[in-house]
Amino acid sequence: MKLHELSPAKGSTQSRKRVGRGPGSGLGKTSGKGHKGQKSRASYRRLAGFEGGQMSLVRRVPKRGFTNTFRVEYEVVNVGQIAGLEGEITPEKLAAAGFVKAGRPVKVLGDGEASKGMSVVAHKFSKTAKSKIEAAGGRCQEPAA
Repeated sequence: MKLHELSPAKGSTQSRKRVGRGPGSGLGKTSGKGHKGQKSRASYRRLAGFEGGQMSLVRRVPKRGFTNTFRVEYEVVNVGQIAGLEGEITPEKLAAAGFVKAGRPVKVLGDGEASKGMSVVAHKFSKTAKSKIEAAGGRCQEPAA
């Protein structure tokens, strides 16, 4: 097979619809847009959520609650996941290992068992995580702000 012999698979392409080319084409005069009205205009673009003039769902449903702009989203990692890591465990080391996303605060949770002598640096620890790490002879530290 040569480069000039390549062609699309049969039925995968369609010819472009040529509108406004006379009555014989079946798409002459109004080009399949009907007569007059907003939808027949060139620049018509319906707004998102528009329901033909009826009160839209977005406006019918009451608003509830609020978004706390000061909320801190933590990347979570369990004690069992980090048990296999060697040396001091830091957020940077966790990001390099693929447990968390880089540059986000880290919280350690207590699911799983702690290996002996882990030194963990994280922004937050759950009570169970802290007790498991310290019971195994390790220590929990929060990074200097």
